[in-house]
Amino acid sequence: MAKIETIDASVQPETGGKKGAGKPKKKTFKKRGEKRIIHHGLAHIHASFNNTTITITDPEGAVIAWSSAGGIGFKGSRKGTPFAATQAAIAAGNAAKAFGMRSLEVRVKGPGAGRESAIRALQTIGLLAGGAQRLTRLVEPGGRHLAGLSLPRRGCPGDVTP
Repeated sequence: MAKIETIDASVQPETGGKKGAGKPKKKTFKKRGEKRIIHHGLAHIHASFNNTTITITDPEGAVIAWSSAGGIGFKGSRKGTPFAATQAAIAAGNAAKAFGMRSLEVRVKGPGAGRESAIRALQTIGLLAGGAQRLTRLVEPGGRHLAGLSLPRRGCPGDVTP
């Protein structure tokens, strides 16, 4: 007996060669976002002993540009130097100028050596208009903190006094 095959009209017969060789594929282009122009922003400088990071944001907190001493190419203990912080601040400042940045307000965190030099670098570029706000207080020499010392207790219940 012979088999009877039914042919479905929705299924197209295969042709030899590559799939889709007969039809050119349409190119799709993504819409390019408009470039934002921001005139005033914040510069967050985080200066640790090992590295210095400069992040420039708009007033709402969205990051516009950032740079770090390690990202520029400094390695090891050279990342914590004031010169490396200066180079990182210049790189971040020039990237922010491309967005139309004119003035910055600076917030500094950390005890590192690049605190002041990063602020001076932003001044030389011409971005620093507002003052600098120090979020981390510098430790000053003074008396010893007594929290870790074991001092004799007096008048506590359970103590036996002679």
